[in-house]
Amino acid sequence: MKKWNNEFTRFVLVGGLNTANYYIFYLLFYNVLEFYYLISHILAFFISMVISFFLNVYFTYGVKPTISKFLLFPFTQFVNMSVSSLLVFVFVDLFGWNGNIAPLAAVFFTVPITFVITGKILKR
Repeated sequence: MKKWNNEFTRFVLVGGLNTANYYIFYLLFYNVLEFYYLISHILAFFISMVISFFLNVYFTYGVKPTISKFLLFPFTQFVNMSVSSLLVFVFVDLFGWNGNIAPLAAVFFTVPITFVITGKILKR
């Protein structure tokens, strides 16, 4: 069971939960409130980022949350936000994908990058 109890595995579990949080908020903004897909994406992203911070400090890395870590955490997500936003745009506007599917596809490209950056910030 030890092989399942490592930072990357916990990060992936938190990421899965966080992706579900993000996607629920995205669908709420996009389908229920009928916001533009990129606005829905950005709002859902920021809400899930706050949730992600607390899940990562307590569960993934087991570190103490501090104000400085909380303030630095958005920088760990900057690359994630940039890459995922670009991918959502490309998938929807250039490839013609459904706006409900595009954000899920973008996640597969951003998880490994985010793991490395998040660990460097939170384990300081």
